[in-house]
Amino acid sequence: MRLLVTGGCGFIGSNFIRYILQHYKPAYVTNVDVLTYAGNFANLDGVVEEHGQRYEFFKADIANADEMDALMTEHQFYAVINFAAESHVDRSINSPLNFIHTNVVGTSVLLDCARRHGVQRFIQISTDEVYGSDLLALASYKTYGQEVLVTRCSNNYGPYQFPEKLIPLMIIKALRGEPLPVYGDGMNVRDWIHVADHCAAIVAALFEGKPGTIYNFGGNGEMVNMDVVRMILDKLGKPHSLISFVTDRLGHDRRYAIDSSLAQRELNWKPQRNFNEGLDETIQWYIDSQAWWQLLLERTGRY
Repeated sequence: MRLLVTGGCGFIGSNFIRYILQHYKPAYVTNVDVLTYAGNFANLDGVVEEHGQRYEFFKADIANADEMDALMTEHQFYAVINFAAESHVDRSINSPLNFIHTNVVGTSVLLDCARRHGVQRFIQISTDEVYGSDLLALASYKTYGQEVLVTRCSNNYGPYQFPEKLIPLMIIKALRGEPLPVYGDGMNVRDWIHVADHCAAIVAALFEGKPGTIYNFGGNGEMVNMDVVRMILDKLGKPHSLISFVTDRLGHDRRYAIDSSLAQRELNWKPQRNFNEGLDETIQWYIDSQAWWQLLLERTGRY
């Protein structure tokens, strides 16, 4: 069984590749990533050494129909799992065309190529925030009978996350003793799901999900942003005086909540990590992986 994983050098995609190769020995994975700022080879260090020919990488843009067509001609894929997407809200405000190119055009190209090449399943990895590319995926199911499923998750956290998102940014700033920038009054609420729980949910959808269905994945971990920031400071033994309130993000949603009961019933899945334990693991990973994120920040010119 060969899987085409797009965006596999990103945060969730790289965690998924590690998960599927570790837990499903017959699986082969082809990883396609265009390597934007958030796509990092280091996220998959050791995968080739551990899994050999069960893993391969191609640098390509999913919106390039010729490249995707050539790849699907070369390999017979059982499924496409599409993680490739621009995801940072601030960047969507400043550069919306990049989001349209990858999230909408790229998804459309992948759906078309997968249908023409007889790919059995298509898993569209989405979020609780965007719906445009979801509608393209569901239209392919309704129009062509393509075995498409859509997954929508709440906020992910865990290892290899690019340090522009709340949790890794706060951890790194705290480790450096720098001010922690918090939008607005910090009272926005998010539901947090550990990336390993999300990967397990995607695998369950891949093998057990019903075509045409939307599955929501949440972590049962709604938290006020300020409480998350304070937890990180407390766990690192840093003072709350490092918190620095900054101008709120444009259109900043007050609360995200997600109902994952359908996924739990139909896929026999539920999140395993509670937020406190998962946050401890994540903080320790960033402490142990300072060389990784320092090199990443230098390469991208973030700090």
